[in-house]
Amino acid sequence: MKEQKNDEKIPWPEVMTLILGCFMAILDTSIVNTALPTMRASFGGNADSVEWVVTAYMLTSGVIIPVTGYLCDRFGNKKIYIISLAIFIIGSAVCAMATSNSFLVFARVIQAIGGGMLMPVSMSMIRIIVPREKMGMAMGIWGISAMGAPSMGPTLGGYLVVHMGWQWIFTINIPIGLLAIVLGGVVLRETPQKAGLKLDVLGFILIASACFALLLALSKGQSEGWTSFYIISLLIFSVSTFILFVLWENTTSDPLIDLALFKNRTYCISLLSVSLSNIAMYSITFLLPIYSQNIRGLTAFQSGQVTMPSAIAIALMMPISGRLFDKFGAAPLCVFGFGIAGYYSYQLHTLASNTSFTDLQWILVKRAIGLGLAMMPVSTAGINTIPKRLAARASAINNVVRQIAGSFGITLITYVMMHRQVYHKAWLSETLNWSSSTTVIAIKNLQSMVIHHGVSSSSVVSRYCAEGLLSSIMQQKAYISSVNDAIIVPAIIVLMIVPLGLFLSKTAVENETVKQQSRLI
Repeated sequence: MKEQKNDEKIPWPEVMTLILGCFMAILDTSIVNTALPTMRASFGGNADSVEWVVTAYMLTSGVIIPVTGYLCDRFGNKKIYIISLAIFIIGSAVCAMATSNSFLVFARVIQAIGGGMLMPVSMSMIRIIVPREKMGMAMGIWGISAMGAPSMGPTLGGYLVVHMGWQWIFTINIPIGLLAIVLGGVVLRETPQKAGLKLDVLGFILIASACFALLLALSKGQSEGWTSFYIISLLIFSVSTFILFVLWENTTSDPLIDLALFKNRTYCISLLSVSLSNIAMYSITFLLPIYSQNIRGLTAFQSGQVTMPSAIAIALMMPISGRLFDKFGAAPLCVFGFGIAGYYSYQLHTLASNTSFTDLQWILVKRAIGLGLAMMPVSTAGINTIPKRLAARASAINNVVRQIAGSFGITLITYVMMHRQVYHKAWLSETLNWSSSTTVIAIKNLQSMVIHHGVSSSSVVSRYCAEGLLSSIMQQKAYISSVNDAIIVPAIIVLMIVPLGLFLSKTAVENETVKQQSRLI
C-alpha cells in the first residue's frame, strides 16, 4: 500500500470508530476489579478462585495478541476488528449470565479472545489509514481510550455494582459493541490482504506458551512464593520457549513476528520507554485503591472518585500532546512530561491516613498532565518509523510488551510493599519500649478512651484493650509506610525514561524512517 500524501487529512469517522471499540475493551480490564468482592459473595469460594476472573482474561489476551499481526495481514484489519468486537460481545453476554465462578472464568476466556485483539488491531489500522504527518494527533485522540479508560473503570464499575449489580459491568458492553460493529461495517475501509500468507504455527505455539507461562508466574508469584518450584519452573519454561521462538523465527520463511523490527533503534527505544511507563502507571494504579480502601476505608466507588479528575486531565492532554508531537516531535514532550510525572509520583510517597483528598487529587492531576503529555508521543515516535506493511506485526509486539509490563508492574509493587511492611513492623516492634514514658502515656490515653466509650470500666480489661489499639495503630503505621516506600519505585522508573527521550528527537525519527523505507527498496 502506498504511503499517504502529505496533504491528506485524518479520517476522523474511522479513527473514532476504532476508538469506540478499543475504549470498551480497555475499560473492561479495570472495571472488573471493583466487582470481585461482590462476585465472591455471590458465588462463594475463596479469594484465589475469584481472582481467576481477572487472571483468565489476562492470560488469554496475552496468548492471542501475538497472532493478531498475522490475522490482520491475512484477512484485513476491518474484518478482524469486527470479528473481535463480535467475540467480545458474545463473551460479555455469557459473563452476565454466569451462575458460578467456574462458568464466569470460562466466559472471560471467550471475552478475552476478542478483547485481546481489539487494541493491536485498532492501533495497526490507525497506522495504515492516517497520514504519517498527522499520526501524533490521531494517536493522541486514540490514546484517550488507552489512558483514560483504566482510570475511569473503578468509578464506573463501583457505581454499576452498587446501584445495578455486578452483571451490568458486562451487560453495558453489548450496546456499545453493537454500535461499534455497525459503525465499523459502514465507515471502515478494508486494508490490503496477503492471500498466500501462511500461519507460523510453531512460532505461535512457542510465543503463546512463553507469554502464558510468564504472565502466570507474574500473577501467582507472590502467593506461591518466588522461590517455589512452581514459579521457578514457569520462569525457566518461559525463557527457554522464548529462546526457541527467536531461533525458529530466524529460520522460517513466514515468521509470526519480523525480528528485523528490533534492528530499528528508534522503535526499540520507544518500546523500552513504553514498557517502563506501563510498569510505573500500573504500579500506582494498583496502589491507590489500596490506600483509599484499606487505609482510608472508602468504597470502590468513592476510591474511583479520587482518581476521576486525573482521568479527565489525561484525556484532555492527549489531543494536545498529539498536536505538539506533530510540530515538535517526541523528545521535548518525553523529557518534560515524564519529568513532571516522575516528580509528582514521588510527591505521593508522603501519603498519610489524614491526607486531604483535594491535595491528593491535585497531585494526581499534575502527574496525569505529565503522563498525558509524554506517553502517546513516545509510542507514536516508534510506530512512525515502521513501514505500513509491518504495522500489524509492530502493533502486536507493542501490546504484548504493554501486557507483560503492566503485570510486572503490579507484581513488582506488591513485592516491594509486602517486604517494606515486614521491615516497618519489625522496626516499630524493636523500637517500641513498653516501659518508656511516651508509651505509658499513650496507653493511659487509649485506656481512658476505652473507659469513656463504655467498653469496660475494669482497669485490667481497659488496659488490655488499650494495648490492642496501640498494636493496631502500629500495624496501620507500618502499612502506610510500606505504601509510601513502594510509591518511590514507580517514581524512579518514570524518571529513568527522561534520558531515553533524548534519542527520540524529530530528526532521529525521520532519519530512522528513511532508513527503514530504504530497506524495502
